[in-house]
Amino acid sequence: MADESYSAQSSSEHAFQHYGTPHVGGTPHSGRYPWGSGDENLKKDLDLRRTDIIGQTARLRESGPKSSTEIAKALNMTTTEYRARYSVAFNEEKAANIHKAQRLKEQGWSNTAIGKEMGVPESTVRGWLQPSMQNRKDSINDVADTLRASIPKNGAVDIGKYSEIGIGVSADKMKVATQILKDEGYQVKYIYENQLGAGKGQKTTIKVLCAPGVELSGPEGLYANRDRIKSLTKNFDDIPVGTSATMKPPVSVDGKRVKVVYAEETWAGAKGVQRDGTIVLNPNAVDLRLPPGVHYAQVRIGVDGTHYLKGMAMYGDPKEFPKGVDIMFNTNKHQGTPKGDVLKKMERDKDGNIDTENPFKAAIKLQPDYVNPKTGKKQQGPINIVNMEGDWDTWAKKLPSQMLSKQDPKLAKRQLDMMLDKNRLEYEEIRSLTNPVVKKKLLKEFGDQCDSAAVSLKAAAMPGQKTHVILPVQSLKDNEIFAPNYRDGTPVVLVRFPHGGTFEIPALKVNNRNKEALQFIGNNAKDAVGINSKVAEILSGADFDGDTVLVIPNTRGEIRTKAPLAGLKGFDPKEAYALPKDIKPGDPRLISSHNKQIQMGVVSNLITDMTIKGASDADLERAVRHSMVVIDSEKHKLDYKQSYKDNNIGQLKRKYQGNGDSDKAGASTIISRASAQKHVAERKLRSAKDGGPIDPKTGEYVWVETGEKRPVYKKRTVKDPVTGKTTKEYVRDKDGNPIITRYEKVTQKSTQMREAKDARTLSSGYRIEGVYANFANGLKAMGNSARKEYMATPDFKYDPEAKKKYAPEVAKMVAQLNEAKKNAPLERKAQLIANDRVNLIKKDHPEYDDDDLKKISNRELRRARSIVGISSKRVQITDRDWEAIQARAVSANRLNEILRYADPDRIRELATPRQEKKMPAWSITRAKSLLAQGLTNQEVADALGVSVSTLSRNL
Repeated sequence: MADESYSAQSSSEHAFQHYGTPHVGGTPHSGRYPWGSGDENLKKDLDLRRTDIIGQTARLRESGPKSSTEIAKALNMTTTEYRARYSVAFNEEKAANIHKAQRLKEQGWSNTAIGKEMGVPESTVRGWLQPSMQNRKDSINDVADTLRASIPKNGAVDIGKYSEIGIGVSADKMKVATQILKDEGYQVKYIYENQLGAGKGQKTTIKVLCAPGVELSGPEGLYANRDRIKSLTKNFDDIPVGTSATMKPPVSVDGKRVKVVYAEETWAGAKGVQRDGTIVLNPNAVDLRLPPGVHYAQVRIGVDGTHYLKGMAMYGDPKEFPKGVDIMFNTNKHQGTPKGDVLKKMERDKDGNIDTENPFKAAIKLQPDYVNPKTGKKQQGPINIVNMEGDWDTWAKKLPSQMLSKQDPKLAKRQLDMMLDKNRLEYEEIRSLTNPVVKKKLLKEFGDQCDSAAVSLKAAAMPGQKTHVILPVQSLKDNEIFAPNYRDGTPVVLVRFPHGGTFEIPALKVNNRNKEALQFIGNNAKDAVGINSKVAEILSGADFDGDTVLVIPNTRGEIRTKAPLAGLKGFDPKEAYALPKDIKPGDPRLISSHNKQIQMGVVSNLITDMTIKGASDADLERAVRHSMVVIDSEKHKLDYKQSYKDNNIGQLKRKYQGNGDSDKAGASTIISRASAQKHVAERKLRSAKDGGPIDPKTGEYVWVETGEKRPVYKKRTVKDPVTGKTTKEYVRDKDGNPIITRYEKVTQKSTQMREAKDARTLSSGYRIEGVYANFANGLKAMGNSARKEYMATPDFKYDPEAKKKYAPEVAKMVAQLNEAKKNAPLERKAQLIANDRVNLIKKDHPEYDDDDLKKISNRELRRARSIVGISSKRVQITDRDWEAIQARAVSANRLNEILRYADPDRIRELATPRQEKKMPAWSITRAKSLLAQGLTNQEVADALGVSVSTLSRNL
């Protein structure tokens, strides 16, 4: 009995095996070393004989000390995997030892005898026999059981940073438990979501443990079924991904209360087509009232529980409404079209039922309640608000290259130089910061910001430029606009995106005395303008269902305009290229949302390149007609492929974008090439051990190719004998395996501008391209300079004496930091929910640019955080806390963590020297130059990003 051998079976191999020679004599013991000779030699000998990872480790260390990293590499594992596997084996061995010690104790053995039998000190045996030890030995398996139970059949569980807090275990135990499940066939994968609330291009990485066989992509993958990603922190089964906590199943109005004003019909002084997309509400209908103080809103209104209205809602004159009707919906569809075909059908779920969670597939911002006059009780109304008065006021304040590149190069240079000046001033401010850790953080973020700006090529806004939503005022003249945010008589121009050219820029004069506009829009409208339908037509056929424009004062006549192209007069893409009403889903003539975005980019780039290269009006007319079809192709089911053929777009691409096959012709000027895709070999940033991701001499990122390759399979074309359709299929060998023809490098997406060392290499030689090339190169140089300074800025080393002096402040910040960390798994869930909502908004509003989407993303992220229950736990930095930080009472690593959870504006305020803001000499010279060009003090201050008082003092 005393020499009994045993083993504890792990998931893949023996984790522990007792070795030894039979003992001699009557006293129970085992081993070839005599008692009292020590246990180390015995243990080492046993370890060297083992076949598991503990034995492999012992043999590798036989030749000398080795680090975990070196051993992991020798065993062809990552360091994390090695440590987890070693821990699994160690814990299984420990569990087996405890089990055997308890068994021997039950048989009457003494602690000393058990120790000698097992080759360990008596004190170790005492520890193994403690009642609490049995519970501890099972803890790893308990964690594994918890993880296993948390993973849905076709789903995953978030095991990212701090997720272990949710089940009350250490990060190390989480790693070991994860490895146990990996050995059972579970998989660790990574979901990459746009990190809303951070800089463009930054991603939130969500580490998930997936059930066997679960994939990321495809209709059944995790990206398409984010609700299958569970959390260890909180149960979110009752919160559908993509919906808001405030989004209740919508209430519908009776269809009898809705009257359609068809294209040819006249109501309240205008035809339906002239107010296309406008929903006019009876102000006497209490359930249809907008929130107090709101005069217009972009809404969805359910009708009869099966359909809904989509458009801009505004109040009408109650005397104009027919009896029993409270909603007048204006459309461009003709008389005789059934109401069911005018209204939109509610979305249905996979079982064919109305999707009550979100039948509009839109991000609803607000569902106003009203007081029922019959019951006196508050109840939900049928209005579902997407955007409302005041929301558009915060939109884009920059000029896209799509518009500015078609203007005078002198104007483009001035606005681009202003943008460079703003960036340069921000750089100067960051360089003046006193805390090196804060300074490094902001320098790196600024450098990345410059790289992104070099791709987007956006210039500073024109003086007085603002985004407005357009509303119909048919009584206005063709050269007038109702714009209460501008003085009466001010000359303005309107720009809508996507922007074709100067022929789509109406030049108007502000008339704020129009009675119709004053009645229905009001003279205090925050962000709406009124125009008539003819002006809307010039704006590439804008509708009144939420379309927006840039309103730019043009008092100096700097923005060029041109008469509308004759070939576009009377062209209605919805009439010319409408697909049959009975077309079925899946028909190849229908465009997908994704493909629509691609086609819009293709034709927009084509028009930009044509304009820069001086295309004729006749050629431009063909391209713009096609662009108008593409813009409305998804919403109105238009045949964009036929438009491509009819307008001979392939010939235009060959002529203005390159020679040869039109399908291969693409962007040909710096404006269109900047953001054009470029595939590069799969790569990663250089590791720290090889020198780090940034070159300290140049400030450029250093990328290293992974060398990954993927197989290319042989395919053949086959024809279906019944349908006649052709498809591609793999050619297989005799065993049924696809035949591999070659291996090619795995690639990843980038942009041409991001990859260009010198932006001038993307130019085709036109003057305006040189202006943009200099701008992009200036940004690239500034970004590299910021990263160079980032590399040269030393971290501070913390001062132990300061830590003692400021112990209460440090303890308070650390406690707040630990509380904030608990939100990390909830934050990842919030990112999943918010990203789903933002994707819906992007699909519904393709005209939104990056600045618009940034604001929307922040709004949706705030809402998603509320849904998942993230409390606003931040590290609150007081003046005394900052004093402790400056005294180096916390380490650089700890400070970086604190910065992640602190208010960035507060940190910047504390880190900036408190003195009167002094403008650099170059910016003062620049200000004087702009003033000499006729700009006002306010316009120059806005251009440089300073206050008027700061400008005046420095001048």
